[in-house]
Amino acid sequence: MMNNKKHSAILLWRESKDYIMITFGLISYALAWACFLLPYQITTGGLTGVSAIIYYATGIEIQVSYFFINAAFLLVALKILGLKFCIKTIYAVFVLTFFLWLFQEMMKDDNGNFTLILGPGQDFMGCVLGSCMCGLGIAIVFLNNGSTGGTDIIAAIVNKYRDITFGRMIMYCDIFIISSCYFVFHDWRRVVFGFATLIIMSIILDYVINSARQSVQFFIFSKKYNEIAQAINKDINRGVTLIDGTGWYSRQPVKIVFVLAKRNQSINIFRLVKDIDPNAFVSQSNVVGVYGEGFDRIKVK
Repeated sequence: MMNNKKHSAILLWRESKDYIMITFGLISYALAWACFLLPYQITTGGLTGVSAIIYYATGIEIQVSYFFINAAFLLVALKILGLKFCIKTIYAVFVLTFFLWLFQEMMKDDNGNFTLILGPGQDFMGCVLGSCMCGLGIAIVFLNNGSTGGTDIIAAIVNKYRDITFGRMIMYCDIFIISSCYFVFHDWRRVVFGFATLIIMSIILDYVINSARQSVQFFIFSKKYNEIAQAINKDINRGVTLIDGTGWYSRQPVKIVFVLAKRNQSINIFRLVKDIDPNAFVSQSNVVGVYGEGFDRIKVK
């Protein structure tokens, strides 16, 4: 009974943490649009990019079109993909709609015009700063199993019925959206800014996600494998696996200490091995992702 309660408490904390971090990510994303992208009339991919183009062309505020188009997509997605896929997306849509409205109100002057906090003519810096904040915000949302909806929903639906990868479908949507802003501005410079924004966002997104998941693996060959394994397990608080091997030249059996650890624990592991056996043979390599106890949670929708 106590174990069930403890398990439920852990699950509740994990879900609550996800929603808290998703909210922080959405704040960064909404601030980027209100402070840098909208004031300098820069667009990018995704449904927010579509809403921005609608705003530039008609004056309909970005959060209005974003909310209603997403609502239509979500109604379709609920039927096709189910509630489990959509629950955090629904939360993100409502929260992002609110923050887009709030931060725009904060950034507008008495005449309803956006304040150019970087000064006039700073479109490029607005593009760089806005896309960096957008990339950071989306990365935080993705790392916590969230989604901002829009083209994510389209891609998920198409991926379910056609052999088109999720990433490729999003790329096709983004290219179409950014290119269409030419028909609003009749200025290829705006299209170039849109693609620059998309590229910077993608770089920041990949950097943040990969940094958060950076792990390393060690293969340690030493006659003092017992001491090394015990010390890593006790002092570094990492699990250790002993692998049986055979030296090809000596034909003698050897024990290999196998360890998966976070990158920031590498120095401590090297110091520990050196203190126990300065002659140990150690191989360290990067791994793309490690999932399970002590590392990232497996997040599959």
